[in-house]
Amino acid sequence: MSRLDLHLHTTHSDGSCTPTEVVNMAHRAAVTALAITDHDITTGIAEAIAVGQEYAIEIIPGVEISSLAGSSELHILGYFLDWQNSDLLERLKILRDARHRRNPLIIERLQTLGIDITYDEVRALACTDSIGRPHIARVLMDKHVVASAKEAFDRFLAEGKPAYVPRELPSPTEAIHWIKAAGGLAVLAHPTWVKVTEQPLIDLVRRLKADGLDGVEVYYSTHAARQTREYLSLAQQLGLLVTGGSDFHGLTKPDIEVGIGKGALHIPTSLLPKMKEAAGRL
Repeated sequence: MSRLDLHLHTTHSDGSCTPTEVVNMAHRAAVTALAITDHDITTGIAEAIAVGQEYAIEIIPGVEISSLAGSSELHILGYFLDWQNSDLLERLKILRDARHRRNPLIIERLQTLGIDITYDEVRALACTDSIGRPHIARVLMDKHVVASAKEAFDRFLAEGKPAYVPRELPSPTEAIHWIKAAGGLAVLAHPTWVKVTEQPLIDLVRRLKADGLDGVEVYYSTHAARQTREYLSLAQQLGLLVTGGSDFHGLTKPDIEVGIGKGALHIPTSLLPKMKEAAGRL
C-alpha cells in the first residue's frame, strides 16, 4: 500500500534527521510522495529531491510558517511553491532573524532558573539557521535537566512557563500571501492546535479562505477520529483542499514516524492529484 506524507521536518529546522534520512525512512514506509516542510527555511529541499529521485519518491517543495491571529498561533503550510523565490527567501530570513532575537532571551531566563546552558551550545547542536525551542529542549535533554522535549516545554518553554518569551510573528494573512506570491498552496496546519476563543473555528477558516487559504490539514498524527471527521466536514463545507501529514520531527516527537504517525495514520493518496490541479501542476 503506497503512502503519502505532506508534513515532515529535517535538520534544516527542528527535526533531528537529515533530508536523506527522512527520505530513506519514507522509502521503508512505502511513501511514494512527501513534502519537506521545515520551519521558515527551504534549504533541505534540494537534498531531498536528489535522494527522492533514487527511490522514485516525489518530493513536494514546502515550508511551514508560524503566524499569530489574536491570541492563537496558526501554522500555515506552503506546498508546490518556488522554494528559491528571492522574495520568499528574504521573508523567511526575517522570521529566522526574529528567532535569533528571541532565543537568547529564553536562554537568559533558563540561566536565571539556575540551569547551565548557553546559546552557543544550542547553535552548535542545531547546525541550522532556523533555530527554535525544540533545539533548546534537546540541549536540556542532553544535560539531563529533562527527560523529554515534552517535559522541557511543560516545565520551561511553553506559553505561560518560566522561560517562555513571545515571538515576533506575521499575521496569517501575511503568511498566506507570502506562500501565494511564491506560487504555492497555503494550508492551515493541525487545526486542533488552534486556540479559538473569540470565534468558532469555521468562522476563522472562512476568513482565512477569503485571504487566500487553499486547504486544511485534516489527517494528522494526533487527530482523534472525531477531529478528523470534523475537519474533513469543515474543509468540504468551505470548498477547501484536504491534506495530511505526520509532522515528523525525530527526537523531539519520538512517537511519530514517517508515513504512519503514531502507527495508524493513513493519508489518502487521492488527495495529491487535487492539490496538483489546484497548483497548476497537472
